[in-house]
Amino acid sequence: MSDLTAIAKERGIKNFLIAYTDLFGTLRAKLVPSAAIAQMMKSGAGFAGFATWLDMTPADPDVLAMPDPASLMQLPWKPEVAWLAADPWMSGKAVGQAPRNTLKRLIAEAAKKGMQLKSGVECEFFLVTPEGRDIGDGADRQAKPCYDQSALMRRYDIISEISNCMLQLGWKPYQSDHEDANGQFEMNWDFDDALVTADRHAFFKYMAKSIAEKHGMRATFMPKPFSHLTGNGCHVHVSLWSGDRNLLEDDAGELGVSTLGYNFIGGIINSADAMAAILNPTVNSYKRINAPRTASGATWSPNSVTYTGNNRTHMIRIPDAGRFELRLPDGAANPYALQAAILAAGLDGIEMKRDPGKRLDINMYTDGHTVGDVKRLPLNLLDAIRALEQSDVMAKGLGEFVPAYLKLKKDEWNDYTRHLTEWERDTTMDC
Repeated sequence: MSDLTAIAKERGIKNFLIAYTDLFGTLRAKLVPSAAIAQMMKSGAGFAGFATWLDMTPADPDVLAMPDPASLMQLPWKPEVAWLAADPWMSGKAVGQAPRNTLKRLIAEAAKKGMQLKSGVECEFFLVTPEGRDIGDGADRQAKPCYDQSALMRRYDIISEISNCMLQLGWKPYQSDHEDANGQFEMNWDFDDALVTADRHAFFKYMAKSIAEKHGMRATFMPKPFSHLTGNGCHVHVSLWSGDRNLLEDDAGELGVSTLGYNFIGGIINSADAMAAILNPTVNSYKRINAPRTASGATWSPNSVTYTGNNRTHMIRIPDAGRFELRLPDGAANPYALQAAILAAGLDGIEMKRDPGKRLDINMYTDGHTVGDVKRLPLNLLDAIRALEQSDVMAKGLGEFVPAYLKLKKDEWNDYTRHLTEWERDTTMDC
């Protein structure tokens, strides 16, 4: 175990953020002085679980967040503070529904089979005004703003600072760009073990928001903050390894993907509708999926459960040998539940030798209507919740996470249905 007290003294760390994500992906943390970190490593930081989205009651004992020293990240923009991902425990055992615990359990199951999930995420976000009503750059008005050099450089101070932070943290960032929507950006760093990627994903969202605030902006990962613009996806690039060998790669396989790789894809195809409740977890998520054409001419989000080669109009894209890109998740997805759902579905696909079906190479945005026998993605959160509720694969793979998550998501949907919108007033006031 790392001696965090000694590390704090060596690096000038005065405080530690001990953090976990609840079921909805919100980071919950306590600030701990470095003088107390040794005790926190032994006993954990105490939280009232009911006060966060963990599906607990006020009568439950304290949740003890046990820091993982391997996750240590010193805040480059505030180096006197370091962040630690933590695993929630209660009454002497790991909290079964906690997303990081769920992912770690699945990683251990895969390891018993000689498999390691490696992944990389493409985090898209908007830089908006502090109140969130408009993009933060009034000059960013091109009809096709993707890769706009001028718009990118007008936000150079924010984007470069985030990139420099990733360099300092050792993430190996390799590119940043202005994305397809006005005010939208994407930043990429190297792929790694699924748990490492999930920790970095959770920290990246916090980092981007913090640095944007420092510059008078607001960073949002909301799936569809503006109806006429492309939404925020969180595409995941997936590969499966045994030591130094990529199990998804096969020179003799179609598109360089092994039979096991296609079984993994088959597992995701099989469970995609149920996975949507986790990968697209909000009411707003379904304004991105199946959305009409945006101002740029395309949504860049899937509308059906299909796979292809190097074609971005499908849910799964195989751009290179030995990996695939899952384009379903959006910016609201819980970083840990996202990886866990992919691993659960993929392992099921391997175990059951699931066939992903015929690869489609058509433009699904223009010609998808010609293919009548493919599954469609859920049209709203309620449909996705019902699909997850009926999924034996997700129930088996994700365990206690599923009933707890379903309970809270049903409450969220019911809360939404009680909300009266201006659209309802505009369309039915004179009926």
